[in-house]
Parts: sequence; structure tokens; C-alpha cells
Amino acid sequence: MALFSPPPSKSKPYPFSPLPQPIHRPARSFLSSQPTKNVHTLSYKTTKTSVLNKWNGYRLEGKVRISRRVMPIVNVASTSVSENGKESNFNRILFSDVVVKRPRDVLFGRQWNSVDLGSAAVVVAMHLLSLLAPFTFNWAAVGIAFGLYIITGLLGITLSFHRNLSHRSFKLPKWLEYLFAYCGVQALQGNPIDWVSTHRYHHQFCDSDKDPHSPIEGFWFSHMSWMFDTDTIVERTGKPNNVGDLEKQPFYQFVRDTYVFHPVALAALLYAMGGFPYIVWGMGVRIVWVYHITWLVNSACHVWGKQAWNTGDLSRNNWWVALLAFGEGWHNNHHAFEYSARHGLEWWQLDMTWYVVRFLQAIGLATDVKLPTDTHKQRLALADS
Repeated sequence: MALFSPPPSKSKPYPFSPLPQPIHRPARSFLSSQPTKNVHTLSYKTTKTSVLNKWNGYRLEGKVRISRRVMPIVNVASTSVSENGKESNFNRILFSDVVVKRPRDVLFGRQWNSVDLGSAAVVVAMHLLSLLAPFTFNWAAVGIAFGLYIITGLLGITLSFHRNLSHRSFKLPKWLEYLFAYCGVQALQGNPIDWVSTHRYHHQFCDSDKDPHSPIEGFWFSHMSWMFDTDTIVERTGKPNNVGDLEKQPFYQFVRDTYVFHPVALAALLYAMGGFPYIVWGMGVRIVWVYHITWLVNSACHVWGKQAWNTGDLSRNNWWVALLAFGEGWHNNHHAFEYSARHGLEWWQLDMTWYVVRFLQAIGLATDVKLPTDTHKQRLALADS
């Protein structure tokens, strides 16, 4: 939930939801400001009675498909939430049809707690440190930064924190699961328990009033400033109670309780290897780079791109984020099939994380790899015909 946070209260086991049932349709660009014709979507104003505890209906071209998920119905095709066109255009995010319904400024006018201050201090410090990159440039330091980008970004965040721990898309031997999770710890995005909890809440309440980070509250809010208002997130979702599968494992408890010492240890190792340039590039530049790539999945992939599946939220497939984030940019695919270890479902959708998972599967280290079956996808596609 934040870069630094106190240990949460005792949690209940994570309730794994059944497979989602989105509706497939041809990819449609969201760069246009014109609403889609002949598509009957549910207005955001009607969602007061549309969020059900057990069943939700998604309406498309006069047909209703029922999906057993806790998912708010969001009008992703509409370009306005107000009858006043000028007001809607003013609140619309640039080059997108996404309208900011509740602009939020978390920097001023509220009480900051110690967790918020600590998170903001780390983010600011890493950005300031990265500004020294031109004055400490050498190719060895750049190589260290690139190598740690792969280790912490691909193996740590996208493969471990996201697809393995958050969604259980595949299984790994415990020693390898813990190794990859430790790589994610060195990305300085928080300990695995808090990271996974926030992401599971994002899927549970995606683009609704309870989503921890949605662009309906502003692009920069969804990108990064949401991390600096932990009290509001707790008010929306409650204390973390969806990570019982991780909290019962001593390894993740230990990492949570000693989290701050691990990046400090890495920084000391880098300094011993190459002095201050290794700190600037291996910590500052690399961490800031991975920060913004990860955050773009939360912001850009809910604002710019195309939807191939009616997921009832704002998730988009964004090719350039996919290139930077090792396949995470195929975000609409992911929200349609949250359980899938593969996000780039088409042959041309590059997905580096999936290629690593597939390699681990080939050598017998990754098992129970989950993918949407052809029958499943065909059944969903026929629902739109």
C-alpha cells in the first residue's frame, strides 16, 4: 500500500474469486472523443444500485452477460459524466475519453501521517539522487542499473509480486518463489504483503470509489500521489485482510518487519563494488525508472490504449507500456483474465514476463501455469456475435 507501512492486523485467508467472465469484442481505440454507437452501456450515475455482492451484469448491444465477480460497472464507452459538455471536456484527461470525476489533491489540506511522510521522502530522495546521473556517468554503472532493472523489475515486480503472488498464475518451488520475491523487495516499492494487498484491492474495486488508484480521481493521483494518502485507502478498503496466504508464511513476515534494511544493504554492496556512481545509477536511476514504469500500468493503462474485452472498467492495452514493463501493458487482457500467466495473448503482443514463465515451465520449475483456454475465449467471443 505504501513504501513503508506498519504491520497490519491479523488477516483472513485471501478469498480467491472464480474465473472472470468478460465479453470479447474487436479492439476499439479510445483515442477518439466520440461515443461508440449502438452500444448500450450503464452510466456511472446508475452504479449506486449496480455494485452487487455476488452477481454483476455487463450490458452490450442489448445483451446481458452475468459474471460472478465483485466488480463495479463503469461506463467505459461514455465520454461524459455530466450533461454540461464544457465541464466534461475540461475534466477529460488529455488525448483520452477518461473524465476525472473526483479530482483529488493529496498534497495539501490534510493531515500527513508518518507512513505518508516516509514514502514521500523516499520517492523524492530517489528522484534527487538520479539527477546526479550525468555527473557520475560510466558504462559500468549503467550496466549495473540495467541489470538491476531486469532483476528487480522483471523477476521481482512483474513475475513475482504481480503474476505469482498477487494472482497465483503459476506455482514455483518455495526457494525460487522467495528468491524472486526478494528481487521485488529491492525495487523499493514496499514489502510483498502490502504490495499484493493493494493490487488485489485494485482488482476487487477497479475504477470505483474504493479503488486505491484510479484515474477517475486524476491522472497523477493514479500514477503516484495515491501512495501518500494511506489513511484514505484504509478508510475505503479497510485494513489489509486479503493476504492471509502470505501473512502465514514466516519469510514474508520477516521481510515486512525488516524491510527497510534490505535496500540499505544493497546500497552498501553497490558502494563497495563501484563507489558513488554505482549508488547513483544502481539505486537512484534504476529505482526511479522502475517506479515510473510500474506506475504507468496504473495510470496510462487506464487512460490510453485499446480495449479488446469488456471488463467493466477502464483498463486498456497499451503497447509502449508493454515494451517498458515486460508485458504488463497488455492491461485489458490482464483484467479480462486476471488468472492468466500470459498477458500478451496475441502472437504479436510481446510479453517478456510470460517468456520467462514459459522457460521456467519448460525446465520443470513453474507448474500449474494458468492460461485462458481457446474454448473459454471462443465462448466469450460468441457472446458478442
